[in-house]
Amino acid sequence: MAGRRSLGRRFGWLWGAYAVSTAGTWLAFDAFALIAVLALDAGPAQVSLLAAVGPAVGAAVSVPLGPWVEIRRKRPVMMATDLVRCVVLLSVPVAFVLGRLSFGQLLLVSVAVAAADITFNAAAGAFLKDLLPRQDLLVANGRFEATAWTASMVGPPLGGAAIGLFGPVTTVVADAVSYLLSALGLRAIGDAERHPARPEPAAIRAGHLLDGWRHLLADPELRPLFFNTLVVNSLIMAASPPLLILMVDDLHFAPWQYALAFAVPCTGGLLGSRLAPRLVARHGRHRVLRTAGALRACWPIGLACTGPGAPGLALVMAVEFGLITCCAVYNPVLATHRLDRAPTGRVARVLSAWSATSKATTATMTALWGVLAARTGPRTAVALAGALLLATPLLLPRREHTAAPGPERAPVAAEPDSD
Repeated sequence: MAGRRSLGRRFGWLWGAYAVSTAGTWLAFDAFALIAVLALDAGPAQVSLLAAVGPAVGAAVSVPLGPWVEIRRKRPVMMATDLVRCVVLLSVPVAFVLGRLSFGQLLLVSVAVAAADITFNAAAGAFLKDLLPRQDLLVANGRFEATAWTASMVGPPLGGAAIGLFGPVTTVVADAVSYLLSALGLRAIGDAERHPARPEPAAIRAGHLLDGWRHLLADPELRPLFFNTLVVNSLIMAASPPLLILMVDDLHFAPWQYALAFAVPCTGGLLGSRLAPRLVARHGRHRVLRTAGALRACWPIGLACTGPGAPGLALVMAVEFGLITCCAVYNPVLATHRLDRAPTGRVARVLSAWSATSKATTATMTALWGVLAARTGPRTAVALAGALLLATPLLLPRREHTAAPGPERAPVAAEPDSD
């Protein structure tokens, strides 16, 4: 089957590096918020500030890095950002042990990690496009998607248990170590990467900073997908804090029940990521994007009907399972389509612009929905997010544009080694 065939030894190391860093990230899920509450006695306003400001400022800091990444070899950039994340994260437990940890340090670390995340993802997308032939990109992105959902299912419960047993900074240490292991895995890929052509000066000009957005807004297929993804992702994430308050405070679900309600449905992520290549092979990429993109917007409105007890828990699980399954079909197909339509020499800028805008939009919407929930109640905030999501399929592209803009390189054969 397509989902099981080898993509080569080098992809195997890339996949392994992604798996270990993703596992560390989900193990440390909400670690900064927990540290702020447990170690620094932070209140709700500070926790919300930490959740919003770090990613938003990190996205702004990452803007000039897209053009910088474009004219450099991608694997060294990926290794460097892994090491940066390792070092800045380790500063948190060191300061904690010395009794010098502050809320300001958590904010600065959050900004640095967010900027490094965006830079790494931009370099990784360009590296993957150069590593594999075009026909293997969907299989590769499906494997990344399945890995992410597996980590999201297992990581937070294990991280919560680790914090309970060993203290609030335990998972931050684990996350830092995961980035070190990721850098070692990337090093094992070997130095066979081509040096990028430099048709433009190495110095970054002001106009270069906007190249990624120019391409996204000019492309007739990426433009609607870009806006659709921004709105859908930000509304889903913005409704998460009000839903937590609704379930834990208003409906009195235990924390373990809340965690279970989102861990079990992640099995839908494994299902969707395995289905994506088969659905594309049968129905075509454009139809799968439109159908899965529309279906993923239909589920969240059901969360507004969450009630107490076992029926309410079952409802949340069913809604989340449907949402996650549709997202797991949509995400790898979108990632592949985005790589396919980004011209060689512009991939890092396109991915950096996309990721930076997404983080900034999600941070802004999360802050706004926090205010909305405080004024109207968490159930109303969840319902409004769900209602707005029902209109987002209108942003999806209505017809297929087959020609990908810009020159593309000839596909290279995948290495025969097993991964």
